[in-house]
Amino acid sequence: MFKKILIANRGEIALRVIRTCKEMGIKTVAVYSTADKESLHVHFADEAVCIGKPSSAESYLNMANIMAAAEVTNADAIHPGYGFLAENAKFSKLCADSNIKFIGPTPEMINAMGDKITAKDTMIKAGVPVIPGSQGLLESLAQAIVKAKEIGYPVILKATAGGGGKGMREVWAEADMERAYNTAKAEAGASFKNDGVYIEKFVEEPRHIEIQVAGDQYGNVCHLSERDCSIQRRHQKLVEESPSPFMTPELRKKMGDAAVKAAKTINYESVGTIEFLVDKHRNFYFMEMNTRIQVEHCVTEEVVQMDLIKEQIKIAAGEKISGNNNYTPTMHAIECRINAEDPYNDFRPSPGRITNLNLPGGHGVRIDSHVYSGYTIPPYYDSMIGKLIAVGKTRLEAIETMHRALNEFIVEGIKTTIPFHIQLMKNEDFRKGNFTTKFLENFKLK
Repeated sequence: MFKKILIANRGEIALRVIRTCKEMGIKTVAVYSTADKESLHVHFADEAVCIGKPSSAESYLNMANIMAAAEVTNADAIHPGYGFLAENAKFSKLCADSNIKFIGPTPEMINAMGDKITAKDTMIKAGVPVIPGSQGLLESLAQAIVKAKEIGYPVILKATAGGGGKGMREVWAEADMERAYNTAKAEAGASFKNDGVYIEKFVEEPRHIEIQVAGDQYGNVCHLSERDCSIQRRHQKLVEESPSPFMTPELRKKMGDAAVKAAKTINYESVGTIEFLVDKHRNFYFMEMNTRIQVEHCVTEEVVQMDLIKEQIKIAAGEKISGNNNYTPTMHAIECRINAEDPYNDFRPSPGRITNLNLPGGHGVRIDSHVYSGYTIPPYYDSMIGKLIAVGKTRLEAIETMHRALNEFIVEGIKTTIPFHIQLMKNEDFRKGNFTTKFLENFKLK
């Protein structure tokens, strides 16, 4: 087992990793930008090293500075969290070359799933259902028009290096293709320095359902059931839950088997997530694989009673996965992402100083957060300040616990998404499980 782990991340996920390391008797090193010197992950780690100025490029994406911090503190492993360098094959290789264990998959595994076109081709060969679309990148507008006719409208253009809805455009008629194609390529180029786009059939009334998987160095793979991430705004997840209210035992087995097959195809090692779109007829299609821990891993932890960070560390240290059995949730868990955003002003970011904070508690409530009263939310990073998780024996019990906890959650000095979540928990369609990824387009905040 590792003696010391450096966490190459910030905020709540860095603190989350530190907590598990402490329970495992592993020393920790926090890295931080000058904007994060007062963050809790810095205070609770055994050691802390400043790695640069506030911008991500000069700190949390600065591989040289992070590796220097690992070497000067004699860390024998690096946990990347999520975001930043978590799915960067170059960083994974740099760790290997420096004889420091990257707690995650190998560069080859990241490359196999990091590019969406490559991942799709891999899944086709593995026999995993994929959405009909182009076999590679589109080379021209003319090719996009021809392919759209073959597939049938509506279609969707996607950036191959994309994420978070960037470089993505729905096209409902040929007359709209030229503008959508040019816009998608321009946005992809600006966001990812790669303007490659591909085309797929647009799945109507879709649910976003993902399967958590774990694989070890010995070829063992299991799944830990599903999460429903359909409550999204502009392709950014706001609420996640497990199990999905749309799931059936038969569908869980089919999707779980497909996810395990997908992970085994690339000899996957670590925890990861296979994301699917599921249509109203419960047909499911591979969308992408995230070769890292997910923001929403907490809901899975609560319903299958497993510490996924601990599992990740143990796998990286050469241990076998905790079980070869595929899991069925025994409870229901819902997670609300609490963001420093103003839901009454188009979710505009709201950085600033938290003047007063009251965190909810009680049975069935979990909070993963790095903020405290007097903490200043910096404007340089993701706006998420915490995750509130509610657990119950049934979905409605979890919803009621969440609603109660949200009303106890007081954050003053900045705007947050708490009012949005309070109203969502009382929405009848949400409570009945009647929603798709388009649900929030017609949701009116009061």
